[in-house]
Amino acid sequence: MFTSSPAFRQFTSLREKLTLSPLSLTLLTIGFLFCAHNRTFWSIGFEVFQGHPLSFAAFVAAVFFLLLAAFSLFAFPWLAKPFLAAMVVLSGVTSYYMDSMGVIIDRDMIQNVMVTTMTESKHLITFGFVSHVLVFGVLPAGLVLMVKLKPQSLLKSAALPVVTFAVSLALAAGLLMSDLKTYSSILRERKDFMSSFQPGQPLVGAIRYAKMMSRTANIVVEPLGEDAAKGPSYAKADKPMLTILVAGETARTQNFSLNGYAVETNPKLAKLPVVSFSDVSSCGTATAVSLPCMFSAFSRGSYSFERGISQQNLLDVLDHAGLKVEWWDNNTGDKAIAARVASRSLTHTENEEFCAAGECIDGIFMQELAAYAETITEDTVLVLHQIGSHGPTYYLRYPEEFERFTPSCRTAEFKNCTPEEITNAYDNTIAYTDEVLARTIEWLGAQDKLDTALLYVSDHGESLGENGLYLHGSPYFMAPEYQTKVPMILWMSQAFQDRVDVSQDCMADKKNATLSHDNLFHSVLGLLDIETAERNAGLDIFASCKNVSKVASN
Repeated sequence: MFTSSPAFRQFTSLREKLTLSPLSLTLLTIGFLFCAHNRTFWSIGFEVFQGHPLSFAAFVAAVFFLLLAAFSLFAFPWLAKPFLAAMVVLSGVTSYYMDSMGVIIDRDMIQNVMVTTMTESKHLITFGFVSHVLVFGVLPAGLVLMVKLKPQSLLKSAALPVVTFAVSLALAAGLLMSDLKTYSSILRERKDFMSSFQPGQPLVGAIRYAKMMSRTANIVVEPLGEDAAKGPSYAKADKPMLTILVAGETARTQNFSLNGYAVETNPKLAKLPVVSFSDVSSCGTATAVSLPCMFSAFSRGSYSFERGISQQNLLDVLDHAGLKVEWWDNNTGDKAIAARVASRSLTHTENEEFCAAGECIDGIFMQELAAYAETITEDTVLVLHQIGSHGPTYYLRYPEEFERFTPSCRTAEFKNCTPEEITNAYDNTIAYTDEVLARTIEWLGAQDKLDTALLYVSDHGESLGENGLYLHGSPYFMAPEYQTKVPMILWMSQAFQDRVDVSQDCMADKKNATLSHDNLFHSVLGLLDIETAERNAGLDIFASCKNVSKVASN
């Protein structure tokens, strides 16, 4: 029988030697987490406490006891091992992204993970990630599960976790109070310090995410802009209007040559009469936050997930005004923005030219647009949600013939690429976005039966290794401008300009104005001449450029 085999006897013998109390196992596990999963935490700590080793040691001890207090609540014999094993695996996962890419796992990042798709997330499951999780997560968790817990009386089993919690909390408080002024200053000035601590930050983020979702479980969407109506420009029009709003993905303004970047990433748009706004800030640093925020009526300061899903958005207001509104998606979905208007997903379209890798590049939009104009019989707003420059597999976001900047990084393992290769791959995605936008504008310009316009704005930017940060999703308070400064580009046909009385030259004068996603809701309403009490003229960038030609002629 298997139970009498030499291997089983060796396993049983080893397990007998690994006999610990729940508290001892908890202490050892926390010690392992501190040593194996917190490289960034230690690095920042040595930097901020340089020259003050005793103060640093006291702070680390306080954090240790705080974590012990939290873990002691699960230190009951029947719960300790599965809980500790789960924490080891969790820290193995989060420490990889923290230590290799600088990605902080807070509430917003957890929200981003929860709404992502397998198509998007599979690119993050690399050999480096899997090997790290196996070595620092799964194997240690297996050892935790192998441990045999010492038998304890019922009273001791119930009382020891409570006592440990109280004593640990008291010790942590005492250590922090020993130099509270210094510690408070450090935590206030270096928010990245404790944000890097594993598994503390992910646990806090998970709790905050759970609370947020529980508060919004039964929310009812409130109407917005039901008074919206078409303005005077529609009465005099003899043909429909088509406005394309392009929601870009992960494009940062610093890599647009239209905005001064030394590499020519926008050769096609540079030849077209577009206005490129160079100083635009995003509402968030990840799609799950930025995309719904930018289409909402809220400013970044007043937006929250709860408020966003409890109120209709820009697309609803346009629909109330009598415009036909559609959302075409080549990304991870509309985040409920298009819940009440027509929508199409192009992500998994069967197309050898644009979807050969199992997910589509943004050229798929042009194929769909080719026949679309013939179907337009009314004033229409079409939203194109791009895959854009989404990483880490930048090389999958453009056709091979668009690999203009070489050598480029052709893997999701950034550690196997040089900084130049990563930037080249990213620049290739921007150049392909330039191609798609330029072709879309040229197509719009050829529609003589429509008054046409295009407004492009990215949802957030991207870090390419600057200061050890990669990708996006950093908490806004500490995010670099590479993640928060986004491109915004405007094109209007002459017929469209004449119809809505917006001066292209006047808008060009605003190209260096300080703008943000806060302006989008109100500016689109202003651009499309939609009258509603919800439009704030102070945030409408088109307001001061309306009727300029008429005023000048008078």
